[in-house]
Amino acid sequence: MEKTMESTPVAPRPITAEVPLRPRLATDPGVLVPELAEVSAALFRATGNRSVPRTTISLVQLRAGQIVGSTYLTVLHTGFLRKAGETEERIDSVAAWWDSPYFTPAERAALALVEAVLQPAARGRERVPDELYAEVAAHYDEKALTTLTLAIGQVNFFVAIALVAKPVPGRSFSEPWA
Repeated sequence: MEKTMESTPVAPRPITAEVPLRPRLATDPGVLVPELAEVSAALFRATGNRSVPRTTISLVQLRAGQIVGSTYLTVLHTGFLRKAGETEERIDSVAAWWDSPYFTPAERAALALVEAVLQPAARGRERVPDELYAEVAAHYDEKALTTLTLAIGQVNFFVAIALVAKPVPGRSFSEPWA
């Protein structure tokens, strides 16, 4: 006999409710699991190998934050792009990149890839079909394509922490727990 788990419906937070300016998790995840710093540093080194422009990686990671609905990640990667000197038009149009004139074909391919990886595909369809892979591969060699894939994995690694722990947007990751 199969067990089923009953769930109690949770009322959504009213749209007009204030969001607290404190993290949900009381203790810095890096204090609880010190290995987190090592993993983070290794991922940053791996994606910083210069085979993909840092701007492209930040654009992809900003789009990932938007897709998963993480204000923390969206603010973080928007800030990285501003510090890199990106224009407000490019930053603002990441959410609708497919309809924006501000991205190169290579950036468009990278943004299409992150969307394919993070959004469910229609039933019976591959998330990353051969056509999309070929389009991305036309712009990135194998090392760069692997780096781009790792950049998507890097932001996904932090998605769970961002959504569960809810660090305060606009602050450094460890600052809310200082």
